[in-house]
Amino acid sequence: MKSVYDVRQLLKQFGTIIYIGDRLADLEMMEIEIRELYNTKAISKEQFMQAISILKQEIDIESRGG
Repeated sequence: MKSVYDVRQLLKQFGTIIYIGDRLADLEMMEIEIRELYNTKAISKEQFMQAISILKQEIDIESRGG
């Protein structure tokens, strides 16, 4: 997993499509969903760590106005 697109594809495998219309809100909702998938053991620790890392980086960029 290398990009937000990859995280979206992972979520899509579980029937989750997130589009709120606000990129920051989308990223935050994706983070919530990834955490839920990990807590229910639907994804591996490696997938979880990669996805959260990508999302945190993107959230940081968006929060700074990027």
